[in-house]
Amino acid sequence: MAEGAVEQYLRLGLQLDRHVDGVVDAYYGPAELAATVAAESPVAPERLVDAAEGLLDELEDGWLRDQVVGLRTYAGVLAGESRSFADEAEGCYGVRPTYTDEAVFEAAHGRLDELLPGSGSLADRYAHWESSMNLPTEQIEAVVASAIAEACTWAGQLVELPEGEGVSLEIVHDEPWMAFCRYLGDLRSRISVNVDLPRPAIELLILAIHETYPGHHAERACKERLLVRERGLLEETIVLVPTPQSLVAEGIAKLAPDLLLEGEAGPALAAIVRDAGIELDLDRALAILEALEPCRWAEVNAALMLHDHGASEAEVRAYLERWELMTPDLSAHMIRFMNDPTSRTYVFTYPAGQQVCEAYVGDDPQRFRRLLTDQVRIGELLDSVGDGDDRVDDDRHVQR
Repeated sequence: MAEGAVEQYLRLGLQLDRHVDGVVDAYYGPAELAATVAAESPVAPERLVDAAEGLLDELEDGWLRDQVVGLRTYAGVLAGESRSFADEAEGCYGVRPTYTDEAVFEAAHGRLDELLPGSGSLADRYAHWESSMNLPTEQIEAVVASAIAEACTWAGQLVELPEGEGVSLEIVHDEPWMAFCRYLGDLRSRISVNVDLPRPAIELLILAIHETYPGHHAERACKERLLVRERGLLEETIVLVPTPQSLVAEGIAKLAPDLLLEGEAGPALAAIVRDAGIELDLDRALAILEALEPCRWAEVNAALMLHDHGASEAEVRAYLERWELMTPDLSAHMIRFMNDPTSRTYVFTYPAGQQVCEAYVGDDPQRFRRLLTDQVRIGELLDSVGDGDDRVDDDRHVQR
């Protein structure tokens, strides 16, 4: 790929971030380019649309062109183009969300009903089960740090981690997200954990793996070494939120906890929780979370309701509390996430990313390693879902 086209892409991404802070999830490319963009006045979104369309005319079909399509879509939203949630998500990520039939959630609730002990409503029993594993806020940092260290040890069996990589951990408050991996470049990441809401111990184990090993940090560190340092692919030095890159990244990070917790690493990770004084039946916990997993698509339905169907925030919160068994505090937090400019459509990346990456990986750990180390296009992942799976139609709609 011509260096000029890559530099244009990097510049456009940095210019978008001048309008909405956080559109650039990470940047460790040429410092002089970032300094130049920072010193200039923000470029009007309409001009960014024109520049992105000009770049698309130059690019051949490939990974970078997929990225620029997402970038151009988001620039258009900033420029005032009227797009539905579904249109915006498809333009950004290359996959179109559709409404999930609530029969899927009803079936999941039936399985949960068999797994959750006690009497009362399903939501109450689920909340009681979660709260029985809640860690005191003052213990969260130590437990997450221990889980990260243990996950790093086991992740090395899935992928060769670059020498010198590592993470730092911080506890934060008042953020629209629950946790965040900020890749800093030079093989380092900063992991932020939001402790505004109670955190069950099993969730903290999943969070630690999702954000670090073999999740977000492992992906970025491996790609910096293999794609940037060894192959000179400077387009990998920017991570843009509203692009296919994010859907793949969330798919990787959603698969990562299953690979460790359901494998040989599970007992060692569960022991960290027990050492903190929390009783954890790991097999039962994983069975409950697996049964609930289809209900994660309720978040996509909720976003479609909120942004496309005119539902009120109160209606959307009630929907999430009914089908995904969220507490009122968590549903309020989710509404904040759905209204944040950088995460309006991002809620779709979690279930859709998991679906396409899971279909691609199957039972082959080498395919998971490839996701961590190579530029895998959305189209290739969708082809994997489509093989014998009626959940993706000819128009690339992800379905349940």
